[in-house]
Amino acid sequence: MARPVDIGFDTPFAEQVEFFRRKKTLSTARWDDIKHGAHDRSFIVAGVMKGDILNGLQDAVAKAINQGSGLDTFKKDFWNIVEKHGWHGWTGEGTTAGEAWRIKTIFETNLRPSYAAGRYAQLTDPDLLSRRPYWQYVHSESVLHPRPEHLAWNGLTLPHDHPFWQTHFAPNGWGGCCRIIAVRKPAEGNPTSPPDGWDAINPKTGAPIGIDKGWAYTPGASTDVSMRQMVQDKLVTYPPAIGEALSRDVSRWISANADVTDFVKQALADKSFKQDLWLGFAPEKISEVVGKNLSGYLVLVPADAVKHVEKQHGEEVRKQIAPQPEDYVDAAKWLSDGQIVSEGLAASGHERLKVKWLSGAREYQSIWEIRPGKRNRSLSLVSMWIKQR
Repeated sequence: MARPVDIGFDTPFAEQVEFFRRKKTLSTARWDDIKHGAHDRSFIVAGVMKGDILNGLQDAVAKAINQGSGLDTFKKDFWNIVEKHGWHGWTGEGTTAGEAWRIKTIFETNLRPSYAAGRYAQLTDPDLLSRRPYWQYVHSESVLHPRPEHLAWNGLTLPHDHPFWQTHFAPNGWGGCCRIIAVRKPAEGNPTSPPDGWDAINPKTGAPIGIDKGWAYTPGASTDVSMRQMVQDKLVTYPPAIGEALSRDVSRWISANADVTDFVKQALADKSFKQDLWLGFAPEKISEVVGKNLSGYLVLVPADAVKHVEKQHGEEVRKQIAPQPEDYVDAAKWLSDGQIVSEGLAASGHERLKVKWLSGAREYQSIWEIRPGKRNRSLSLVSMWIKQR
């Protein structure tokens, strides 16, 4: 059983080290390009788009976590990275105060959540939960200007599965030092229910009152959530939040062939189902066919397209085969390995492509539409049919 000891933020422990080790770099333009649980899977530094700089910064933070080295060591590593890669134009650059703030922010916003995630792994150990099923909020006495809400939560003791912890697991904001500990039962005099209005949302932050924007989640609770699900749940804003590491190894990140059949079945069974299934990125050959750069465009299978196929091509007609849910599994391969020609502009004003892909005695034909939205740029399936050769 993991030992739930109370240790300092600069004292490394196995669960914290493992949590940070599993992160993959994502390039982002803004700090909120990824949200909440997506931070469990992704290492970002706002505005850093180059993979080599991100990798260097991740290594520097990992060094701080693994060795327990402090901010001064990280500062030296940070400036070495800046000099090595000629990194300029970053927020805070040019003033002593600005640079000190940015370096500390990068350091602490990675160190503290990793510490909390490691603690979460310890606190949710089944053996520990059987002995200490309650969690207690502990306010840090080192804070010079404590928030009234955090003071009100001090000593609050609730069952580990209480909804409060889904949004209020510490830290609760930038520079947060509060923590959560496991206890057998509430101590006499400690509150055992959250204050009234604890879940009221501050419209300015989108988070409960007393919690900073982007911090209303439990670090470490989403380590097993797939990157595909994070994108579809809008926890990852794309592009440019899809980084080089993800682009190079997309299949492993999103399990590109997993759950396709289940998605199609759900789309066919539920008329109200309107989601899109993300399969990866548009291959480079598509850019060559259309004569423009589609780098970063997502390959999507909309539920509406699946419904359309069922309605228009769902019956056996001569040599046409009625598509089944499992026939969509290779949809990404249609684009990467198939024959592609432009169909010109559709009534929507977007360009469409016709794709032919052969598999044994079957010929898969599909229509895709290029949708250059400001944020959700995609190559989306419109229709497909199968012919027996």
